[in-house]
Amino acid sequence: MAIEFSAEQRRALMGAARASIRTALAGTWAPDGPASDDPALLQPSGCFVTLHERGTHRLRGCIGRMQAEGPLIRTVHATAAGALEDPRFGDDRVTTGELPRLEMDISVLSPMAPAANTLDFDLLNDGILLTFGTRSGVFLPQVARETGWSKEQLLGRLCSEKMGLSPYVWQNPHARLMKFTSTIVGPEAFDADLAPPAGNV
Repeated sequence: MAIEFSAEQRRALMGAARASIRTALAGTWAPDGPASDDPALLQPSGCFVTLHERGTHRLRGCIGRMQAEGPLIRTVHATAAGALEDPRFGDDRVTTGELPRLEMDISVLSPMAPAANTLDFDLLNDGILLTFGTRSGVFLPQVARETGWSKEQLLGRLCSEKMGLSPYVWQNPHARLMKFTSTIVGPEAFDADLAPPAGNV
């Protein structure tokens, strides 16, 4: 079941991610991260932090942790900095000057549950983690909603694009699927926290 967050909790999570990215780019990032006394932000949860260009929606970084032992707010802190190191972007990684053109969202993950088979998931609401041998790949729940792919297309793309294998590996009896849900915080303009309060000019 997806986790529900209040507006204040959402602001705290986005604030932790923004601060982490800004300090990482400035070279002042510290691993401890923010503290909180809110039980919802102290529960251990996996998460993904995603950066897109505003307008074009071009991906600029997405890194996640499927599971975490520490508090969610600190997992967000660590994961956000990791999004800057997305290996898919090589030497074209996010810079400080680019931040005003980006938007960010955080996907907070529910605990994973085993699927009865590789087609045993809700296409529009479940994220999937497929494992075959030593390879694994994951798609968040919003991927199917954004692409319109069928279950078979989603699994095929997962095998080929995320795992580097044949698009039909998901049909192998040794392939294993785990499913999960997510709560999306955002998306928001990265610099939304710097905007003046309503009514100010």
